[in-house]
Amino acid sequence: MTKLPPLPDRTVLAVTGEDRFTFLQGLVSNDVTALQTQPSLWSAFLTAQGKYLADFFMVADPAHDRILLDCDAAQAAMLAPRLSRYRLRAKVAIAPTGLAVHAAWGDTPPQGDLVVPDPRLPGAGWRVIGACATAANATPADYHAHRIAQGLTDGAHDCEADKTLLLEANFELLSGISWTKGCYMGQELTARTRYRGLVRRRLVRVTAETDLPPPGTPVMQGEKPVGDLRSVAGSQGLAMLRTESFGQPLHAGAVALTTTPAPWLADALAPAAES
Repeated sequence: MTKLPPLPDRTVLAVTGEDRFTFLQGLVSNDVTALQTQPSLWSAFLTAQGKYLADFFMVADPAHDRILLDCDAAQAAMLAPRLSRYRLRAKVAIAPTGLAVHAAWGDTPPQGDLVVPDPRLPGAGWRVIGACATAANATPADYHAHRIAQGLTDGAHDCEADKTLLLEANFELLSGISWTKGCYMGQELTARTRYRGLVRRRLVRVTAETDLPPPGTPVMQGEKPVGDLRSVAGSQGLAMLRTESFGQPLHAGAVALTTTPAPWLADALAPAAES
């Protein structure tokens, strides 16, 4: 059965104009030209120093000659004017659309105006932009539980503006970075982090025998702080942790935690652990 919750905390911006591809290409972490052959991408917008500012799904909408940005509603007020600073003479405009966003996962994609795959993982499901012909049968909380179970990053919940590096939040493992597109805002630090192997923290799934404390609660290894909780859904959550703490006895407040990386992250970390 396909689950279909509305996501009222998301909004959609439209990037229009004949220079929309080249404009975004120099600003975001993924290869915007790929939208000419695939329907959706996940990407981030960084500071010039390579720190996280926002993330969003980029959705091709050739019928209306535009690229849609499915982003967190709280970030949209910052994102549109911040991107527009770099417009200069480019023939491009950025504006809200008022379109709704649904998530979906399960056996078959739902029916709707614009249904595209969530590009991060096959099991992540789909994004529905605009009117949805299928009735909603799940809640936003159900979606966040599904996302956390998959180990999927949601930047608005899991990243710190002006602080988090993309590799700490697993963007490179979830198809959120292009390593071949050339320069973009913050590209230098992102590439240097990769090639020097400087990832000392990772966003990782954690579980407990009881409900987790709220996001922001410090995670401790004995008396030593090693990170903090980010997204939380019942007895599972995502935590930003120092990598040497993975597999060690941890606790957040009075709750004992176990690091339980999703398979795609466990496989990526295995060579580093073995070395």
